[in-house]
Amino acid sequence: MSVRTGPARRFQRAALAALLLLCACSAGLAVAAAPAGAATLVTGSGSSYVALAMDDWVRSSQVRGIRVTYNGNLGSPGGVDQYSSRQVDFAGTEAEVRSLMNGDPDLPRGYQYVPDVAGAVSIMYNVRDAAGNKINWLHLSQRTVSKIFTGAISRWSHPEISADNRGVRLPDQPIKVVYRTGRSGTTALFYDFVREAARDVYEPWRERHRLPDRRIVELPERGPSGSFAPNIVGMTTSDAMAAYVASRNGEWSIGYDEFGYAIKHNAPAAYIRNGAGKWVQPYAENIAEALKDADLRADLSQELSGVYTSRRAKAYPISAYSYMMVQCHAGRGRDTCRGPYSDGGKADTLAKFMRFVACDGQVKMARIGYSPLPPNLSQEMVNSIARMTGRTAEQLSRGNCANPTFSGGLGEGAKAPDDPFDRLNGGNGPGGNGPSGGPSAGAGATAGAGAGAGGPGTTGPGTGTGQSRGARPVGFNGPASPGLGALPVLVLLLTLAVPPAVIAAVRRRG
Repeated sequence: MSVRTGPARRFQRAALAALLLLCACSAGLAVAAAPAGAATLVTGSGSSYVALAMDDWVRSSQVRGIRVTYNGNLGSPGGVDQYSSRQVDFAGTEAEVRSLMNGDPDLPRGYQYVPDVAGAVSIMYNVRDAAGNKINWLHLSQRTVSKIFTGAISRWSHPEISADNRGVRLPDQPIKVVYRTGRSGTTALFYDFVREAARDVYEPWRERHRLPDRRIVELPERGPSGSFAPNIVGMTTSDAMAAYVASRNGEWSIGYDEFGYAIKHNAPAAYIRNGAGKWVQPYAENIAEALKDADLRADLSQELSGVYTSRRAKAYPISAYSYMMVQCHAGRGRDTCRGPYSDGGKADTLAKFMRFVACDGQVKMARIGYSPLPPNLSQEMVNSIARMTGRTAEQLSRGNCANPTFSGGLGEGAKAPDDPFDRLNGGNGPGGNGPSGGPSAGAGATAGAGAGAGGPGTTGPGTGTGQSRGARPVGFNGPASPGLGALPVLVLLLTLAVPPAVIAAVRRRG
């Protein structure tokens, strides 16, 4: 018996060793796929204006082992409050501290402004034509927008809306105004624009509702019209605003929101007439053009009156930069700097995150409703890293920074679609017969049924059922987890196959 069982046992031991080796290889692969080190976690909160970009940056950074979280549901004022009280490590805002803190630029905690991306407030809407088809070609002058969001225009059939749309008369339905409740940097940006666009409309409205004679970061509890009428709807977050406008309940509604949310929820964004008399939407090329007229102060905070009134042909007038707020060494060119992070691990994580945002993080921005930073502001971001860490600032270039603006572009999805009105009547102006399905020209006309070839379509921003209207942003998808290839699958199959093979071999030898 010993003659037969000795070789069998040796075979069993060899087979078991092979099995353990395969299992160890499989486990080793799993370990290799995980981050090599446990980086220090940093947390942020604040602006919903930048939240969609932050979501992209956070997901992409986590794949790279950079541990960051961000809560974009609080709004800029809430984020600044949490940063000030040290509940988070950084804040997101598009409004400077002075305007959020009733004119006081001081915080208990030191800070610097770090530009992270350019964006725009879109005017989203949910409107049907006389035949019941959804439209996506709404044009609104700055003055008309101002009157709608101060209650001076309250019905879609209003003559000023018709005049903006080449005489097309929309159905006689009440305008359902959707606004942001609570304190909001987006609200501050939007009503700054309203003030510049139509001061004679804005000032009586502000005085009537006893609003402060400074930047408005919060509307009255009863909304912009000062009443609880059924056509006034308040929403607590940017995402909720866009979701409502795009929904069935949001028919005949209009709201102001960051353009990325219009893309996310497939809500059309209005064409706005700029200072050059051109009709534009908030795509990356139009945002970037408008922000050439932004005035950046020495601390990099922004003054936007030149943007609202820009006479550049492509400028979208409700554009602005977004900012991170982080700590910094005192005496490095910022009066608000009061010292670095006491936890060096947090500073290291933030430095890696900010470096990623400055370059690789800008690549997809045009696709999801933003515009990438120009080269000088990407450089300012790494200069901010130096102020935060005390190290020498890296010099960015086309060779070491993937931001598409270093190569003279803005990335995929940057081009604005053609204005459908430009194609009416073969480009011959408003007289005569428009294309089937498009808004017919002439005073008192009503929108026709269905979209014909070359006419305005009936879907979301930048889309349509007629001929091509240029590039449009694609739906946002977070970065895919890195795959391990076919080897783990082979290991798994071998691991499953070896035990039955060993047992069968032992039995045959027995």
